[in-house]
Amino acid sequence: MSTMRLPDFEAWAIFAKVAETSSFTRAASELGLSKATVSKAITRLETKLRAPLFHRTSRRLSLTDSGRASLERAGRILSEGEAAEREAMAQSVTPRGLVKMSAPVSFGVQHLGPALPDFFKKYPDVAIDLHLSDQLVDLVSEGFDVALRISTLADSSLLARRLCTSRMILAASRAYLDKRGRPKHPRDLAAHDIFTYSYARNPDTLRFLHARHGEYSVNIKGSLRTNNGDVVLPMLRAGMAMATLPEFFVWKDVRDGKLETVLDDWMPPPNAVHLVTPPGVNRPVRVQVLMDYLAKHFAKAPWAAQN
Repeated sequence: MSTMRLPDFEAWAIFAKVAETSSFTRAASELGLSKATVSKAITRLETKLRAPLFHRTSRRLSLTDSGRASLERAGRILSEGEAAEREAMAQSVTPRGLVKMSAPVSFGVQHLGPALPDFFKKYPDVAIDLHLSDQLVDLVSEGFDVALRISTLADSSLLARRLCTSRMILAASRAYLDKRGRPKHPRDLAAHDIFTYSYARNPDTLRFLHARHGEYSVNIKGSLRTNNGDVVLPMLRAGMAMATLPEFFVWKDVRDGKLETVLDDWMPPPNAVHLVTPPGVNRPVRVQVLMDYLAKHFAKAPWAAQN
């Protein structure tokens, strides 16, 4: 089985520049190459073609019949290469192109979506292909440029940028607490109905931290387990149960008195909001400006902590 070899694109581009300038020396200067490199490239082509491309004299350089026959296509190789390089360099300065991004469903709808109009006004040449899912996507195999994740990140080869912290809030309505009682200690939660999150590492266990008393874990039970917090809020407001939710979910309800926080001295471990990207240090500028914009935006969110 024969192995396919690529054409010598570099040599053909050098040939086109030599033909354009009628000089090995001037071609080398314009291309930023040594004269020896230019000469070797032409020799490679002539050896492969088994025919000369130039007539060489001490005073004059001119194309042979083979050179004239090859010049048009070689010129296109040079011009297309120069155009591709100019376009790539322009994109490295001016944010332009498509960013494929993943984010959790509720956070995407409640917070990421409202943040994007100003981003598009600032960067009109950037487009975003946004996928909302509460399941973790594989950035590398699925071709994502960046993902927004709200959790304690597992060790991986992905690069992470921490945007802010979101406290976890145990909340319930006043009607529920008046009916079922207000817990004084995490152990009291064993007697309560607590909605749970399907994707939690241990959905049936709540872990709390206290400034003086340390850590306490309690097994819980509830009439609903779900993979999306939006479903939980109406039932919390209706007084059906308690739930532990990120502060970005419940801060308005707490502010407006629709929900009350419970066990304020015993806080579940907080979650951090991260942007993660595939391994590698060279991000396209369109990805970098999106990350910088979101970092600045969420640093000012009313529910965000910067510790």
